[in-house]
Amino acid sequence: MSDRPKSRLYLITPPKIENLDHFAKTLQAVIEAGDVACLQLRLKEASDAEILAAAAAIFPLAQDLGVACLVNDRADLAKLAGADGVHIGQSDGTVAAARKHVGKDGIVGVTCHDSRHLAMEAAEAGADYVAFGAFFDTATKVAPTRANLDILSWWQEIMEIPCVAIGGITPDNGAELVKAGADFLAVSAGIWSWPQGPVAASAAFKEIFDACA
Repeated sequence: MSDRPKSRLYLITPPKIENLDHFAKTLQAVIEAGDVACLQLRLKEASDAEILAAAAAIFPLAQDLGVACLVNDRADLAKLAGADGVHIGQSDGTVAAARKHVGKDGIVGVTCHDSRHLAMEAAEAGADYVAFGAFFDTATKVAPTRANLDILSWWQEIMEIPCVAIGGITPDNGAELVKAGADFLAVSAGIWSWPQGPVAASAAFKEIFDACA
């Protein structure tokens, strides 16, 4: 594990944010308690205006703390939102189309489910990272696929660009993903719905990353 950078947290917002001011304060505490590399704004049911309002409230805060900010699905909103990039699914258009919106220096990540073929295609198309999952049961979204740990190990052996593990990840099961080769753990409910609270969850993930380094 020592020949690659230490794994880090890829934070995904809750599906709904009721109070932006309150969430921003919680988000700051979560970032400061852990080792957060990235924040993805994922508000599937929100209007464009609501997404942009949320981005305006939380992206500058996160970016000031060294966290890259991405918009889920909507490459067309990324620039308007002041994002550092976009995360796209298999039905959200091509890497090339997303790149036109975020620019050559912007981040484009791609959901690849449990498919080695889709991951290779994304890498060849110029994606900055690929995401595999779901690894565990998740209540955040309906996961069409279940990925095995060996896909992470395989990716580390053959590719340079990072891989993200997603799907039902908590402080209780995150270590096995890091040991298998996940560069980042993408977590939503495992932070925001953690019984001991989001800040404790973030700190617990940091302990995993430190221990597995």
